[in-house]
Amino acid sequence: MNQQQRQDAIVELVRRQGYASIEQLTEHFTVTPQTIRRDLNALSTEGLIRRVHGGAGLESSTVNTAYSTRKTLNLDAKQRIAALVARHIPDQASLFINIGTSNEVIAEALLDHHGLEIITNNLNVAAILQHKEDFNVIVAGGQVRTRDGGIIGEATIDFINQFKVDFGIIGISGIDEDGSLLEFDYQEVRVAQAIIRNSRQVFLATDHSKFQRNPVVRQGNLAQLDALFTDREPPEAILSLLQQHDVTLHVA
Repeated sequence: MNQQQRQDAIVELVRRQGYASIEQLTEHFTVTPQTIRRDLNALSTEGLIRRVHGGAGLESSTVNTAYSTRKTLNLDAKQRIAALVARHIPDQASLFINIGTSNEVIAEALLDHHGLEIITNNLNVAAILQHKEDFNVIVAGGQVRTRDGGIIGEATIDFINQFKVDFGIIGISGIDEDGSLLEFDYQEVRVAQAIIRNSRQVFLATDHSKFQRNPVVRQGNLAQLDALFTDREPPEAILSLLQQHDVTLHVA
């Protein structure tokens, strides 16, 4: 078993039990306590488990990782995913880009395009794109979340509902094995649902860590997507659902 396989198995064991001690993991995987500590620290940094004294527990299902931390998590993977998404967006297209650090990296990857019309409820995305003279950037109205520059609320939903665009680019905080797309904030979810309804094609961009997180609010389902962009092959259950619902998988 290599390091990646062991870390995936640790996450699965912690999810199943709710908690696992360093002693238990050392015996289970027949490795040293130092190796397990390094694994747990790496998994905690990715937001997949919560490091506690003597072991590891489940990451919170109700509180997301801080925005400043999420901006740097899996950045290389996000950049590869963003470049792949950008290659599937033609010049002169219209698109929604919603809240999320992966979507902010995608905005940067789109700067070499021409003639895009972009509607966003993410102030960071708007700031990235604002200097591109041949882009038309439209910012949704609503309540600004101070922690990450996301725009949410009834006014945002009403605004999104005025448009029908070529592509909706969405992010997600977690994907359940049953195909549920999960988030932490129900207000953010309602805006994302409006984006999905008003997009001719829906692209979900997410790194591999989201396949093992379980936020509490249901945003939608994999069946609503046209394409999933990620950096690593998803778990078998997710692969089966993608095939069943004819969702194209792109691995960067």
